Amino acid sequence: MKRWSVMGLLFALFGSILPAQADVMVLAHGYLSSASTWEMTGIATQLEQNQWYRAGILMTSPTGVHVLPSARQVGAAAKEPANKVYLAELPSTAPIGIQADHLQAMLRYITSRHAKEKIILVGHSVGGVVARLVLVRSQVPNVSALITIASPHLGTPLAETALNATSDIWPVEVIKDIFAGGGYQTLKYSRGLYIDIVRPWPGSLLYWLNNQAHPPLKYISVVRSQPYVLWGDLLVPGNSQDMNQIRALAGKSTLYTSATGHELHPGDGQLLLEILKKL
Repeated sequence: MKRWSVMGLLFALFGSILPAQADVMVLAHGYLSSASTWEMTGIATQLEQNQWYRAGILMTSPTGVHVLPSARQVGAAAKEPANKVYLAELPSTAPIGIQADHLQAMLRYITSRHAKEKIILVGHSVGGVVARLVLVRSQVPNVSALITIASPHLGTPLAETALNATSDIWPVEVIKDIFAGGGYQTLKYSRGLYIDIVRPWPGSLLYWLNNQAHPPLKYISVVRSQPYVLWGDLLVPGNSQDMNQIRALAGKSTLYTSATGHELHPGDGQLLLEILKKL
């Protein structure tokens, strides 16, 4: 007759009804964007319809990290669902290192709140580079995967164009202020970020980052493929969006292609769900 241990008996009785290990997904937006982008494109809704529930918007302040309810959470019954989605609000015009400081603080908060749950990071555009810097620099525990969408891992020539356009001295700078208005000011405020996403050269952030050891987790690259563009989109070349082109990650990233422009698109929700099923 088979003998049962106490733990074995408990598992036999209750193991089949215990919930599966939950996951936490953190969505990081890109340049000149915000956490609301994931809502406006319908991606957050698609995720929630497939058991990835909104957990709130992550914000940083001098007093620490705060979680604000998303618009669709207000008035909803309090619950602790299995899989959760946090939307990270980042200072999108700041240099990569500053954005990474904010995201790192948010991930520490999530780790303390969900200590036993796996974390999946998703970054669109610059948000993907920010997330990768956090992983390399901080070795965040519990992160199981990084998914980047149209991210400039090898930089973009447009960053160099923007730097050249904002390198004028007075009085040319004043003239541009008058005729270009707020758009030119935004470019100027973003110079620190542009410096970080130029094509890698010795001494640049991307050159350093792309030669660092990366933690052993799953890497997924979503590369845009537009008509009239050989590979990539009008903002970031295709090879720059593919993490396999990074020396430290060569051959380690699963590749998906998406036939849309650089911006987030409703179809990205279904693509994310497809990727999540295979993680």
